[in-house]
Amino acid sequence: MASKPDPVDALLKSGPRRTQLPEPAERARLRTGYGLTQAEIAEALDVTRTTVAGWEAGRSEPQGTTRAAYAKLLDGIAAQLAAAAEAPAARHLPTSAPEAADASAVPGAPAGEQASGSRNTTDRAMGDAADVSASYRPAAERATGPNRPAAPRRTMSPGRQPAPASSASPDARFVNGPLAVLDGDGSAYARGGLVLDCPARDIPSLVDWTLAEANLGAARLHRNGRDADPLVVLTDSAAARFGLPAELTDRRTLRLPEDHKVVKQISKAGWRLTRRGFGPWVRIYRPVQGGRRQCVQLAILPWGALDSRAWGSADQLQPAALAQVLGTYASRVITPCGSAAVAGLELMTALRPPTRAVSDEASGGWTSGPVPGSLTHPVDPAPPEAPDEHPVVAALYPRGHVRTHDEVLDEEAFDWFRDPQLLTDGECVKSFAVGIDVNTAFLAAANRLIVGLGEPVHVTKPVFDKKVPGCWLVDLSGIALDPRLPSPFTPHGSPPTGPAWYATPTVAYAAELISTQGLDARIQPTEAYVRPEAGPYLDPWYKVLAEAYKETMADLGVGSGMAEDDFLTAMEGHKQSDPGPVAVLSAIKATVKGGIGKLRERPQGAKYRSGEPWSALARPTWRPDIRAAVISTARVNMHRKMVKLATAADLFPIAVLSDCAVYLSDGPSPLDFLPHTPDGRPLPGGFRLGVSPGMVKHEGTQDLMWAVKMLDQGHNPARHIKGTDAAADGE
Repeated sequence: MASKPDPVDALLKSGPRRTQLPEPAERARLRTGYGLTQAEIAEALDVTRTTVAGWEAGRSEPQGTTRAAYAKLLDGIAAQLAAAAEAPAARHLPTSAPEAADASAVPGAPAGEQASGSRNTTDRAMGDAADVSASYRPAAERATGPNRPAAPRRTMSPGRQPAPASSASPDARFVNGPLAVLDGDGSAYARGGLVLDCPARDIPSLVDWTLAEANLGAARLHRNGRDADPLVVLTDSAAARFGLPAELTDRRTLRLPEDHKVVKQISKAGWRLTRRGFGPWVRIYRPVQGGRRQCVQLAILPWGALDSRAWGSADQLQPAALAQVLGTYASRVITPCGSAAVAGLELMTALRPPTRAVSDEASGGWTSGPVPGSLTHPVDPAPPEAPDEHPVVAALYPRGHVRTHDEVLDEEAFDWFRDPQLLTDGECVKSFAVGIDVNTAFLAAANRLIVGLGEPVHVTKPVFDKKVPGCWLVDLSGIALDPRLPSPFTPHGSPPTGPAWYATPTVAYAAELISTQGLDARIQPTEAYVRPEAGPYLDPWYKVLAEAYKETMADLGVGSGMAEDDFLTAMEGHKQSDPGPVAVLSAIKATVKGGIGKLRERPQGAKYRSGEPWSALARPTWRPDIRAAVISTARVNMHRKMVKLATAADLFPIAVLSDCAVYLSDGPSPLDFLPHTPDGRPLPGGFRLGVSPGMVKHEGTQDLMWAVKMLDQGHNPARHIKGTDAAADGE
C-alpha cells in the first residue's frame, strides 16, 4: 500500500530544509510570490488559516515539528523563486510556473513609505496597467475549475522587465495592497497584476474574506491616525454575483432599501452599515473591540461609484487595469473612500488627525487629547463666513433676507472679461487669443498658507495684521487700478463700491498694492472676526497632492525642468497616451478642487429646511473660512502675475476665469507673448511655463475675431478658449 505523500512536498515538489524562519513580512511575501493562499499553507501544515495569518503578522510563532515543516516550505519557495528570477529567458517559463515570482516588486502601499509621505519610484510605472489588462477575458470565458490559479500572481508582458523591489519591507498585514477589483468569477485583481481567489458568494462572506484572508489595506499616514480600511471594487458581474441590482431604483437616496435581502444578510451576520446605507460607496463594520477596527469599504461600479467627472472612463477599464489605476491613486494620495471630494477631505484628516493618546496623570492610564496643528473639533463660522442656510445666519436675519457685501464674505474665483471698448489699437492688430492656465491653482494657494484652527473672535476697530487669519470689514473702493485689469477684490472683477468683508489674503494684497504703487488709500477695517490660534494646516495635504500630481505628469511624459518648447510639445499629447495615468491625473485634480469645496459643503436633500443644521456641520473640517482663504490666495496670486506682465511688458488680459487668463498675441503659442529677460529666462514674478503647481500650461488658442465676437456678445472667452466649456474651480 502506497504511503501518503508529505503535504509539504506536494506543494514544493523539492527543496532543502532550513532551520530558521524569515521575518514575518518575508513569510507573507514568499507565500504570495509563489501563488499560495493562507488556507493552502494551513491545510498542508494541519493548522488553521488564522494561525498562518498570525505567523505572517508576527503575532505568534510555530513550534516543534510544525515550525520545521513551515521552515522547509518557505525555504523551498525562496529557492524556486530565486531560480525563476535568475532564468535568462523568464518569459519562456511554462504557464503553470508561479507567475508571481516578481510580486515583491509590486508596491502595495508600503507602510513605511506612506507614513512618511515619501513615494516609491516604482509607483510611477503605470505602464504595467496596459500589459496586465491584455491577459483579461470576461468571466464567462475563463476557466473556473481546480486547475485555475487560486492566489495572487503577477502577469508581465513579454519584453517588459519587472519594476525593482522596494527597499522598504511592506506591512505584512497589507501585503496585497490597499484594494482589489472583484470580477464575477471570484477573481480579485490587486495592483501590479496580483490576483486573489475570492470564494465569497454573499456580502457578509466577502467582508469576512477581506478582513481574514485578503491582506488588503494601507498603513496610516500619520502616527496618530488610523490605517486605511481595505477597499473592494465590485464590477457589474461581481455585483450580480452577490445579488445586487444592476442599478438603484431609488434615485433620490441612491441606496438599497432597508428591507433588501442583501441589507438583511449584513444585519443578520452581525455587521452594520453607516448612515449613508448601502449605496455606490459602502462601509460595512463592527464596533471596535479590543482596539481592533473591523471595517471594509465597497465601491459598486454599476451604480456610478467612480464619477466620470473625476475618473473619466476608468469604470470602463478591465479589472486588472482598473486595479492598477486605483492602486496608483491609493499609493500616491489615499485609498479611495467615496467621491474625489470626499477623498480630498479624508486626506486632510489622515495627514492631520484631530486626536492622539495622551497620558492621564490622574488615572495613570491614557486618554484622548488634541493633535497640535490639527482641526480638533467643530466650530461655528463667523456670521459673514456662513452660507445663507446656516443656523448662524437664520438667527441674525429674517427668512428671505438677501445679504449685502457688508454682511457676507464673498471670496470666489475670478469670472471676468474686459469691456471690448477698452481694447487698444495695438491689441486689435493681434492675430490670436491665447489662454494660459495655472496648474492646480488651489493647491498652489494652499502651500504655506496660515489658516485659523479654532473659533473666531469678534473685534471692533481692529488694526489689520496680515499674519492673523480671519475676515475683515473694510472699504477698498478707494484703490484705483487700470480698468484693463480685473479688480482683485471681487470675483466679477468690477471694483468694490463700499465696505465689504474680505479674507486676510485679499486685505494683505490691498496693502501691498498701496505700498508698491503709491496709491492714496489706507487699510482701516471697522470690524473683524479673527482666529488667534492658527497654523499651516494644509501643508501636508499640499505636499502629498503636489508630489502625486508631478509623478503622474511624469508618467505621461511631462517632467520637471523641461525646456519651455519641449514642455508645450509634451503637453499637446499627454492625454492621448496610456488611459491609466490620465484617469489618475483627473482624479488628483478633482481631489484638490473637491477637497477645498467640501470645506463649505452645503445641505442636500429635498427634506432640508433652511436654518436647520446639517450633518456636515458636525465635522471639524467644515471650515468655510479656510476655503475662503485658499480661494482668496489663488485669486491674489493670479492678479499679482497679471500686474507684473502689465507693468513690465504692457500686456493685459482680455478675460479671466478662475485660473485661466486669455491674452492677445501675434502667434498661437504662449511663447509668442509671455515676456522673458534678455538672457531668455521667464520674467521673474510673471507667468512661467512648467509642470509644477502654480506654473502655467497652454489652455487653448482661437483667432482674434472669435475673441472679439465673444466679448461683444457678453461671453467670457476664457470659458471657451479650448473649444469646449471650461468649468470654474471650486465647489
